[in-house]
Amino acid sequence: MFQEDVMTSQPNSAGARDVATVLHPFTNLKTHEEEGPFIIDHGSGVHVTDENGKTYIEGMSGLWCTSLGFSERRLIDAAARQMAELPYNQTFLGRSHATTIDLAERLLSLSPVPMSKILFANSGSEANDTAVKLVWYYNNANGRPEKRKIIGRRNGYHGTTIATTSLNGIPDLHRDFNLPIADILHTDCPHHYRFAEPGENQEEFAARLAANLEKLILDERPETVAAFIAEPVMGVGGVIVPPETYFEKVQAVLRKYDVLFIVDEIICGFGRTGNMFGSETFDLRPDLMCCAKALSSAYLPISATFIPEPIYRSMVAESEKIGVFGHGFTYSGHPVAAAVALETLDIYEERDIVGHVQAIAPRFQEIFLSLADRPLVGEARGVGLMAGIELVADKAGKRPFDPALKVGTYLMSRAREHGLIVRALGDTVVCAPPLIITEDEIDELGARFHRALADTEARFLEEAA
Repeated sequence: MFQEDVMTSQPNSAGARDVATVLHPFTNLKTHEEEGPFIIDHGSGVHVTDENGKTYIEGMSGLWCTSLGFSERRLIDAAARQMAELPYNQTFLGRSHATTIDLAERLLSLSPVPMSKILFANSGSEANDTAVKLVWYYNNANGRPEKRKIIGRRNGYHGTTIATTSLNGIPDLHRDFNLPIADILHTDCPHHYRFAEPGENQEEFAARLAANLEKLILDERPETVAAFIAEPVMGVGGVIVPPETYFEKVQAVLRKYDVLFIVDEIICGFGRTGNMFGSETFDLRPDLMCCAKALSSAYLPISATFIPEPIYRSMVAESEKIGVFGHGFTYSGHPVAAAVALETLDIYEERDIVGHVQAIAPRFQEIFLSLADRPLVGEARGVGLMAGIELVADKAGKRPFDPALKVGTYLMSRAREHGLIVRALGDTVVCAPPLIITEDEIDELGARFHRALADTEARFLEEAA
């Protein structure tokens, strides 16, 4: 850690300059003032190296996103070529560029369900926020202004714009931001381990959650409920894999009451779950779909909202009535980001990255699922190349630790000491390495995680029942 005495003795160090100037997202700002930043200097493959020369396996792919690792020369060269040819072009007022068109065509060809148009943005937050706006625009165009309520899920995560933060089912992201906004509802979190009733199997749990969703729609009146948004696997919620038949039952409810299904593929898209999209893994039929992160392996910011033909036709009619479709971003379809995204998709295809994930995911899952018997692990869960372990004080009763103990944060810090970067989401610790990771690297990742867990057991077993 970067300690206060170092900041005092080295006022011009990178750490001191960071504390003086940079505001960090999702950070305890007071703690950051005292401890300073963790500064990464460079990366290669699945590894990153800090400013002091220590190398780590980047077990979170940055933020679930650097799918091709940290030294893919082809993406660097693609950016340089496009930068030299045309470094910027807007897509307002009907302007376009061949690379942007190529990327839209490519994404539509990959879509798990038929889609008509792609609207580009810069982040997953913007893509999901755009989907909400388009739902409202669509219903207004069809004379249904009251049909505007959007349903998210408890523990769901969709971004940090005002609308997407409202959709998040994480109370600490609402507190003191005057959120959520009006017309945002929340339904159950589909976490069987934590929320199933005694003796309730996965299918029974899924049926109860679908019934609760139907009751919520009926209580609010179906003519006022516009859409439901969900991640195929809840990422920030703690890698919560949906229970058996959950999405089958939920989608039946949505169809029954003419509620659109927005699928958030920001984390799950482009191979993470073992298919190109999480929608394929869990048989989802999105009405609108959003992707980002691994679309460019995070080498440049870019995201996309997939729009079906019926919604697009209503948008055309409404923009004709108003005179303009009044939405977009300065960097929508940025040619350099689009070029990098196209090259990323080429690499996925040429190297069969999805097939590689399918081949190595069983070993990755075996390592994490084997931790379920450890004394502090309540549940180990995952799919593809994403996994999480939930730490508990009492395995039999599923009793969590006192949050003040920060057990997950301790495990995360011990993993870093052993040369592995993972992420603590409360007392669930999650891992989602770059998709290019090899089986040998998975074994080394597992060994480092095991050592960190052993350290955590030594520190907290006395606290456990």
